[in-house]
Amino acid sequence: MKHLPHKTVERLSQYRRALLLILSKEKTHVFSHEIAQMLHITPVQVRRDLMLIGYSGNLRKGYDIKELIDLIGKIIDTEKGQRVAVVGLGNLGKAIISYFRGKRTKLTIVAAFDINAEKINRVYNGVPCHHIDLLPKIIRQENITIGIITVPAEQAAGVAETMVLSGIKGILNFTPKPLNVSPHVYLEEYDMITSLEKVAFFAKKNDERFK
Repeated sequence: MKHLPHKTVERLSQYRRALLLILSKEKTHVFSHEIAQMLHITPVQVRRDLMLIGYSGNLRKGYDIKELIDLIGKIIDTEKGQRVAVVGLGNLGKAIISYFRGKRTKLTIVAAFDINAEKINRVYNGVPCHHIDLLPKIIRQENITIGIITVPAEQAAGVAETMVLSGIKGILNFTPKPLNVSPHVYLEEYDMITSLEKVAFFAKKNDERFK
């Protein structure tokens, strides 16, 4: 499982969300084509990913939903769970904290950091906000392993460096500033402008196509 492709891990998370939704409708089993339809991918891709994690369904009934959810959890999650910090408590940072609350038992946002005196020492959706200078101390004290960066782009590199030196093992960067971090730290970068421009490009192509 250590060598699962990054895209497979990404899809496993999506499969779990889809399976939880299907389970809420009181279904016990599901076929690959049903999962594929929800995620706009092919049934072949679903089956290939599940084969990589050593899971196969019943030809007549499909996949056992609860069993598959549990297996994906064992692969993605850690037994004790992981703790997360958000650096940058602007609108995006607050939205992430609000949205993520209660979504996953094995991933918990436990701290936020900012430089704005009006935000420091306040609690947002159960998450305390500290001054950025306290980041190394809080990271170690709270055993935080994952950092989310939502600061202005020009501050991102400095924040990332401090995170890495403080022991962070994974970073999710929401700024448009590409980062360079140590090879032992996993970096995921999400540029909303690029994503929106990609949507705009294909929206334009579809508009031209169906005129």
